Amino acid sequence: MANPFSLEGKVVLVTGANTGLGQAVAVALAEAGADIAAAGRSAPTETQGLVEAAGRRFLSIKADFGSIEPVQRVVDETVAAFGKVDILVNNAGIIRRADSIEFSEADWDAVMDTNLKVVFFLTQAFAKQVIKQGGDPASIGKIINIASLLSFQGGIRVPSYTASKSGLAGLTKILANEWASKGINVNAIAPGYFDTNNTEALRNDADRNASILARIPAGRWGQPGDLGGAAVFLASRAADYVQGITLPVDGGWLAR
Repeated sequence: MANPFSLEGKVVLVTGANTGLGQAVAVALAEAGADIAAAGRSAPTETQGLVEAAGRRFLSIKADFGSIEPVQRVVDETVAAFGKVDILVNNAGIIRRADSIEFSEADWDAVMDTNLKVVFFLTQAFAKQVIKQGGDPASIGKIINIASLLSFQGGIRVPSYTASKSGLAGLTKILANEWASKGINVNAIAPGYFDTNNTEALRNDADRNASILARIPAGRWGQPGDLGGAAVFLASRAADYVQGITLPVDGGWLAR
């Protein structure tokens, strides 16, 4: 029986794969057999080395996802390089921290545009491309949105981030409803508290760090590599009948 988790012959477009969670997901998908197109503001040279070390092809695409301007170009450049695209990982995102009573319109718009608006239109462009490509009507495309524990909870001092990630969980559901019949799986992963640039302020705050660790049953911050298995599963044929979920990878945080 063929390995249902193999991504051999697949092409993955990952946004924000320069470091952290995006890099870990890109490398995990490459190790499962996929070629990787990485789109973002910075050249992901370390990610490229790791992907190529896994024996897979790699394409770097320069794109600033602060607006929808690069959306179609990113899809087109992926297809031009690899001949197709099969899987999309919407990882690129930003966060702004301030008390809600002081939160600015500029910080609200920047986060909502990057984390929700651009994600929708990139996902739309990807879906149009995989439908155009055709193939197995039961499984022509996989979309994985990187959500957050704040897709389930309120958080503190991050109103636009919470709104965007809650919206992303809802967007995952509606697109699954509309596109499952077209052979496109749409799911999300909600990382818990991971050791990344976005959580540096929390880890550097001794009181917050201690309170967070006290609630995580696993007793540690997540490492980016902890996300890889969930991404491989949702990108693979093993998840062909999985639709519209937001899967927490959180060390048990939500179970407390």
